[in-house]
Amino acid sequence: MLKQKLEFLQKLDNGKSASTDAEDALSERNTISHSAALQSAETLLDYIRQRGFDYGDITAVRRICVDIRQEMNKQQKQRRISRFFKAVKVKRKIPSLMLYSMQM
Repeated sequence: MLKQKLEFLQKLDNGKSASTDAEDALSERNTISHSAALQSAETLLDYIRQRGFDYGDITAVRRICVDIRQEMNKQQKQRRISRFFKAVKVKRKIPSLMLYSMQM
C-alpha cells in the first residue's frame, strides 16, 4: 500500500523530483519517516487543491495529514514517558528484586 502511494506521488511529479525524494525517504528497512510522509501528503494536498479536485478527495488527504501528525505526537509522547522513567530509575536505583516484581 505504501509503495502504491509513493508510485502515485511519483506519477504526479512525472518522475522528476518525487522519485528521488521517495527513494531518499526509504530507509534500509523500507520504512518512511513520519516527517517525509507528512511532507508528501501536504504536497499532494496542495496539488489537489490547485487542480480543483472534489471536496471529498481533499478531505481524505487532510485526514491522512491529521493521522500522520497524531502518530508523530503519540510517538513523541511515548519517548518522553520512556525518558522520564529511565531518569527516575537511575535516581532511585531500584533494587533488582523490586524491579523484577514490577515487570510481572
